[in-house]
Amino acid sequence: MSVTHPPTTPDADAGDLSGFGYGQQLKRKIGSYGSFAAGFSFVSILTTVFQLFFFGFSFAGPAFFWTWPIVLAGQLLVALCFAELAARYPISGVIYQWSSRLGGRLWGWTAGWLMIVAQTVTLAGAAIALQVVLPPVWSGFQLIPGDSALTSPTGAANAVLLGVLLLVVTTAVNAIGVRLMSVVNSVGVTCELVGVALLCVALFSRAERGPGVVLQTQGVEGHSYLWAFAVSGLMAAYVLVGFDSAGELSEETHNPRRTTPRTILRAVLISGLGGALMLLATLMAAGSVTDGSLGDPALGLPGVLMSRLGDTLGRVFLVDVAIAVTVCTLAIQTAATRMVFSMARDRVLPFADGLAKVNPRTGTPVRASVVVAVVAAAVLLINIGNPALFTTVASVCIMLLYLAYLMVTLPLLVRRLRGELPAAPGHFGLGRWGVVVNVLAVVWGAAMAVNLGWPRAKVFDPEGGHPYLQWFAPLFLAGALLVGALAYFVQARRPALAPVLEGAA
Repeated sequence: MSVTHPPTTPDADAGDLSGFGYGQQLKRKIGSYGSFAAGFSFVSILTTVFQLFFFGFSFAGPAFFWTWPIVLAGQLLVALCFAELAARYPISGVIYQWSSRLGGRLWGWTAGWLMIVAQTVTLAGAAIALQVVLPPVWSGFQLIPGDSALTSPTGAANAVLLGVLLLVVTTAVNAIGVRLMSVVNSVGVTCELVGVALLCVALFSRAERGPGVVLQTQGVEGHSYLWAFAVSGLMAAYVLVGFDSAGELSEETHNPRRTTPRTILRAVLISGLGGALMLLATLMAAGSVTDGSLGDPALGLPGVLMSRLGDTLGRVFLVDVAIAVTVCTLAIQTAATRMVFSMARDRVLPFADGLAKVNPRTGTPVRASVVVAVVAAAVLLINIGNPALFTTVASVCIMLLYLAYLMVTLPLLVRRLRGELPAAPGHFGLGRWGVVVNVLAVVWGAAMAVNLGWPRAKVFDPEGGHPYLQWFAPLFLAGALLVGALAYFVQARRPALAPVLEGAA
């Protein structure tokens, strides 16, 4: 793999961008750490592992731990492909831009549309996580009196209220400027990294059992366990996504051809290591791995934290989790905004003229940011009337992310086999390993998309009584594509698309 890079300057970065047919509208204010923070905070292991630990454990017991390194290895294959493309196409809206140049305009538009839908709903899913951590810190955060459980009527309504308030804050930060966004994100990620390290140390110091706990399958063996193991792997699959966000900020990053490939890979590797340690520490420190508490949505990892670390220290870590939730929401909104901006700039979205506008003073696409926040807030409202439906929608959208990733790695493999992948001398490349890594990334992506969307009642309709939820993944995908097709053909009747995509290569 080639990882040497020639030096560059801000003017050279702008000139490089102009070679793709775009002017430098966004402000380049992000350095290497800020780029890493963008990818890491989208993954946000402190947020997502905290939320979803119970899910993996409930299906496969302590041995679900092994799904984490498996998913990490698969996602690292995808990240290697993305790092190679980041060195060749340092443009905002990377999934759309990369897939367009590799697979053609319609293929790229479809990938970009799926990514927008997935990012917007994932944004709502991240914002709602405040309900899991803030009321336990202080009862005053339960602004709507009543039960704070996320599945209760008052808890669901309060979750929406806290989520909307968080979206207001993140939209304001995004609107003020990318420099402020990067500083807030970087500080938050630093707090998260320190918090993960200290949490692991604290839990390991209170271990009740050895690391051999990860070999326990709760007495289930054979074919039945393999099926449960595959389902439990969805937890890791939900968490280890979003590392491409470092690429979304390519037009705002100094020397992106050099910086972004590195930060994409660092985001995956550090998230993978930190997440593995959190899982192991939790399993070793839990009071019991057989009483069902670890698989209880109301307890899970938060329950271990509060019971093993005590009320005061537990609340301190919960505050750190709240910080992680905040910067995770900020990062997802920023990534979704850049995707909308990139596609609108190419005039392939409805209302493109407004969504592509960049505020001349702040250098940010403010309108796109507001629209993303408003749509996410509307999605949040689903949780008031039907928390089960909201959870299902948020889960299904991870499948859309994997499909969008697959729509990059698949045409990349075709171009690679044809010898048509543009050269990038002096920049990151997979070299002779390119075909092997790319093939495995495609196989992995296809397998995980099927696994995520498979109509399992225990995943999508665990309480029963809503048969449509079981089949929600294929139904939602069909609906998203139908709405996207209508939007595409409506916009296609407007002025011609940007020349850069007419000759995408």
